[in-house]
Amino acid sequence: MFTNEEIASFNELETSLYQYITKNMEKAAYMRIRELAEVTHVSTTTILRFCRKNGCEGFSEFKVKLKMHLENSETTIIKDSRHAVSEFFERTLSGNLDERIQKAVDIIHPADHVLFIGIGSSGILAEYGARYFSSLGTFSVYIKDPYYPIHTRMLEHSVTIALSVSGENRYTTAHIHQLKEKGSTVIAITNSKHSTIASMADLTIPYYVTEEMYEGANITTQIPVLYLLETTAREVYKKKQAHDV
Repeated sequence: MFTNEEIASFNELETSLYQYITKNMEKAAYMRIRELAEVTHVSTTTILRFCRKNGCEGFSEFKVKLKMHLENSETTIIKDSRHAVSEFFERTLSGNLDERIQKAVDIIHPADHVLFIGIGSSGILAEYGARYFSSLGTFSVYIKDPYYPIHTRMLEHSVTIALSVSGENRYTTAHIHQLKEKGSTVIAITNSKHSTIASMADLTIPYYVTEEMYEGANITTQIPVLYLLETTAREVYKKKQAHDV
């Protein structure tokens, strides 16, 4: 329904519109343009621009495209995981992902501590990330409890790596706010650069894959996150080795 290039071209308002439509496709397919504008808090002009970015001349054509997508997806609810992987790696070859990873390395390298936060499947990967970074010589911990007592002096020279697919989880945003207040630098690894978590972070590494839901569960692939965590940890290790020579 939406290509990588289309998603990457969206501004903040268009991204919020995209997120609403992907989560409410059946409803959006039968809405009037003013109804959609009202529930998404954007102007009709923004919706029309969004439609043009998706190859449609107007909102009516976009709804036809949306209905056709719904009809075709009835028998293909869950995509082959290889599609999501190729979608991500195509973007890494054409985007500035390596540059963002290097910026993250430059931030992490001098830090005394690295804290990982996240919830749900992102929490599982945050715990994995902490273990992986520690295995390569960067002391890291996964903090599940936002009220876990950490002395301010420890956070002044720390980096927080926040994981979230949507970038809108209230638990994670509250946790980021607390850590930033105490002096921690935040790196967000999330699916969109226009999310709340991305706007709070000092550096965001977006990976842009199509978000997938099945019976209320978010089944969006986490393979890009694994790649980013492992690649960043290895690059930090290399930089420390070069620095010690």
